[in-house]
Amino acid sequence: MAATQVNPTRMELTRLKKKLVTATRGHKLLKDKRDELMRQFLDMARENMALREKVEAGIKAANTNFVIAKAGMSEQILHTALMAPKQEVQLTCKDRNVDIPVFEYTTKSADENDIYSYGFAFTSGDLDDAVKSLADILPDMLKLAEIEKSCQLLASEIEKTRRRVNALEHVIIPETKEGIRYISMKLDENERSTQVRLMKVKDMMLEEAHHYKEHQFE
Repeated sequence: MAATQVNPTRMELTRLKKKLVTATRGHKLLKDKRDELMRQFLDMARENMALREKVEAGIKAANTNFVIAKAGMSEQILHTALMAPKQEVQLTCKDRNVDIPVFEYTTKSADENDIYSYGFAFTSGDLDDAVKSLADILPDMLKLAEIEKSCQLLASEIEKTRRRVNALEHVIIPETKEGIRYISMKLDENERSTQVRLMKVKDMMLEEAHHYKEHQFE
């Protein structure tokens, strides 16, 4: 393959040697990057698993409180109590390295009691517990979303880096080495051929001048 794609010249040999140095250095850097991304991914995967269990437990507890609240209140009162929330949440997203998102949120009001959009006269304490449990789990839910998205992005980046490492390791570097070997071989052949021609010319000149032949060639 290399024999049909490269010109056996010293300039091309120099270019390929420089390319090999660059490709080898890039291969090492990409392998280091891949290993570091894998380490980050495994750490995030473990954190994701623990946080998901916590969020699922919190959501389960909130659902249980809502079921209990619904059993002790009429459906109309429950819907009316939750119809017009007073608190609002604004979510912003920033990027870390490799476009990993960082979710931050702010609330419209700093008053923690604004999570309750109703008066306490006609509602049950179970509804208060349900609303409070959902409010408490919100930071963990956002953190979970951040970590899961980060895992997706890291997995994609790892795959791209892996493909680049494989391309360098199995295609570019071997082909460059083969090109260097082919050009070196051709240059050596050309040098030997040139020496032989020069020796023949020298013998011819000696024979013509002195009827003397220094080397015998078949």
